[in-house]
Amino acid sequence: MSNEEIFQTMKDLVSEQFGMELDEVTLETSFEDDLGADSVDLVELVMAMEEEFELGQTAEDEVKAIKTVGDAVNYVAGKLNG
Repeated sequence: MSNEEIFQTMKDLVSEQFGMELDEVTLETSFEDDLGADSVDLVELVMAMEEEFELGQTAEDEVKAIKTVGDAVNYVAGKLNG
């Protein structure tokens, strides 16, 4: 799966969870600064990512490192292609 395909799926997940328009979601979108996400929101998003991409359990320190949509895309790509 390419980073672009992962990004398109992440846009759907972020749009659905945070009530944003798809075209408003970019790689630079910050979960905390732009979306007002708290730790619970991020855990819910990571759980959705784990299910959508069949990643298995994500470690707490890995969750804390995901600050932007781009970080999430890179994380998923690393898991899928690593």
